[in-house]
Order: sequence, then C-alpha cells, then structure tokens
Amino acid sequence: MKKIKVKTPAKVNLTLEILNKREDGFHNIQSIMQAVNLYDYITIELENSDNTIIELSGNSDEIPYNESNLVYKAATKFLEKTNIKNVHLKINIEKHIPVAAGLAGGSTNAAGTFFALNEIFNKPLNKNQIDELCASLGSDLNFCMYGGCALCTGRGEKIEKLPCYEQEITLIKPKNIGISTKEAYGSFAELKDKSNPDNTSKLKQLLSQGKFDKTLLYNSFEKAIFPRHVELQNIKEQIPNSLMSGSGSTFFVLEPVLNAKLNTKDYNIFEHLKTIKTGVEVVNE
Repeated sequence: MKKIKVKTPAKVNLTLEILNKREDGFHNIQSIMQAVNLYDYITIELENSDNTIIELSGNSDEIPYNESNLVYKAATKFLEKTNIKNVHLKINIEKHIPVAAGLAGGSTNAAGTFFALNEIFNKPLNKNQIDELCASLGSDLNFCMYGGCALCTGRGEKIEKLPCYEQEITLIKPKNIGISTKEAYGSFAELKDKSNPDNTSKLKQLLSQGKFDKTLLYNSFEKAIFPRHVELQNIKEQIPNSLMSGSGSTFFVLEPVLNAKLNTKDYNIFEHLKTIKTGVEVVNE
C-alpha cells in the first residue's frame, strides 16, 4: 500500500471584478487571489484491486462523499487521463476550511487530489496536463494548485503570478449562511449597475512594485449579495474595512485581531492567519 498526504490552502479574493458573461454561460472576471494558511488535508491510500474503486471519507457532515464531490471527480478525471485501472483509492478529506464560504474549499481539495495522485503514481502527467485537468474541473483550481498571489482572468483559470505581500489576516464566517456561486451570479445579474472601478489593475501594479493599498480591496458581489442577508450587512457595519471573499459568505480583514462586537454564537472567527506564498504541498509525517 502506498500513501500520501497533502495540505490544501484556502484563498481570498483581494479583488474580484466581474467583466461580462461569456457564450459558454460563465463570466469573465479579473481577480487578485491570495492563498491563506488555513488548510484542509487530503490523504490518499493506494492499493491494487480487481476493479477501479474510489472511496471517499472525511470529518465533515457538510459535504458529500460520493460522485458529486469535486475530489471524486478529480480522481476520476486523473485515472481517465492516465488510463490507470484496477486500483483502490481511499481518499480522506479532513476539512478545516468552511464550506460554501467563498474560500475555494472544494476547489483546493480537488487541486490537492490531482497533485497527490500525480505524486503517488510517479508523475505520469506534466505541468501543462495537470493545468488542463484543473481548468476542466473548475475556475479556482489552477490558482489553488500554486497558491501565493496571482492575477486570475478568463473565468478564473488563467493565472499570472504576482509578488505576495505578506500580512496577517482574519476571516469572519457567518455560521448559518452559505452562498453558492449560482446564487451569487444570479443576484449579480439582477443589478442595474454592473460597473467596476478596475481596482484589480491598480493593485496589480502596486504589488509588482512591492507595495500594497488596502483601499483597493473590492468585490463585485458585495452590492449584489448584501441586500439578501442582514448578517453580512452587520459584518460590514461592524468592520468597515472588511471585504467579502469570492461569492461569500466569508469576510476577511487584513488585521491580526478584531475589536468588533460580533457575537461568536453567530460567527466563526479565524484570527492570526497569514497570507502565504505557497499552494498545495506534501505533508511529511
């Protein structure tokens, strides 16, 4: 039996600007994504078998452990691409990243699965092939694979690495609200004013110079999602310099500790986190 364990980081969107809707139904975006040292862990055990079996398990009751899970889909795509058969994959998903939170929890797990399988099978796929698999499964996987800081364009799958401005970060997640990407884009579609300030280009230029400006943080989804959720409005009122990540419902603030009067019964607060330069990595045990 062979075994591998990898850690897969969460991400936040320092900027997220929706440009237009594409013919394939997706949206073109420009976003600066940043990896954070909040990790899920993917452990894969490999055994020979008379049949091909993918078996998922984990510690969370908020995700499915069947064919609908992105990890299962990633494993299936990898085996099909490499024509590997007659293996029993036992994949355990240890969740710490909140679900349906705008932190790419599912995407980073799937990226970690591609990475781990390529390692355990002695790298049958090159970087370009892995990148293609990531892009075929979701918009955030390519970023999650490599982490750090990057400009993400297209539907999010095209990445351009940027210097990482290392700083402390705090995450705030309402306990009873999860927002799907479908809901977020549906809300955005109803907006009359879909303009954006092009903060992405401005922040990219600063990062390239080793500088940073918190006033450039921006998310197109905020004005679409806020009217539907009082809890999100409350976060913004209590912490004006916070920003929603992705399609929500998690907010982040680039400060080590919060002094806001948020009831911890209603919110999960992750303090003393840091931005990181890395993506998926092997855990040496």
